[in-house]
Amino acid sequence: MRQIVLDTETTGLDPRSGHRIIEVACIEMENRRFTGRHLHKYVNPEREIDEGAQRVHGISLEFLADKPKFADVVDEFLEFINGAELVIHNAPFDIGFLNAELRRLDRVPVETVCNGVIDTLRMAKDLHPGKRNSLDALCERYEIDNSGRTLHGALLDTELLADVFMAMTRGQNSLMIEPDTAPRPNLDADGLVRERKPLIVRRASPEELVEHQRVLASIDKDSKGACLWLPKPEAEAA
Repeated sequence: MRQIVLDTETTGLDPRSGHRIIEVACIEMENRRFTGRHLHKYVNPEREIDEGAQRVHGISLEFLADKPKFADVVDEFLEFINGAELVIHNAPFDIGFLNAELRRLDRVPVETVCNGVIDTLRMAKDLHPGKRNSLDALCERYEIDNSGRTLHGALLDTELLADVFMAMTRGQNSLMIEPDTAPRPNLDADGLVRERKPLIVRRASPEELVEHQRVLASIDKDSKGACLWLPKPEAEAA
């Protein structure tokens, strides 16, 4: 199972108005393991960047002046995602921009190159209805360090999204999939390795443990002794 976590930054919000991609980033996973392979390109959009968009990602037209055009990176991009399942937060936005760029070059749509698309925003709304499900909100919910995210950036956002996706799907591993033990890319916005903070472990308080046992006892009573989470007398004797 090969998956590509993908993100883009753009000149504005609507490709139908002529807005273009200015950054694209991809991180590769195989069988829920980070392979260490990634693709990251800044792109000259050949047009102005909306002021509102620049406030979000901080990328200026001056910075992009000497960067390649999308036509110069399209083959490398399509080869990288070929046959993989894409994992994207708010997928319709990124897919819409990618397909607009591909249409300009008379290329086939993304959906015909990749092996399906997972929208983590749709997934998050199903898992957490009525709650905020932005990437920052999900990082906070799943205790993923996003302290380096002062601005939106495609490369850093793909790494954060990969961590969020792994957390949201942790219980969906099949017996054929090995746990995620491969080294992470740990890339910052410049593509450099950055140090990851230790994982925060929160242990239940004595009061929470007492309440937990009370709930289990109630379940055991309602199910006439069929609660699987309480040790049975024969198990204790063994």
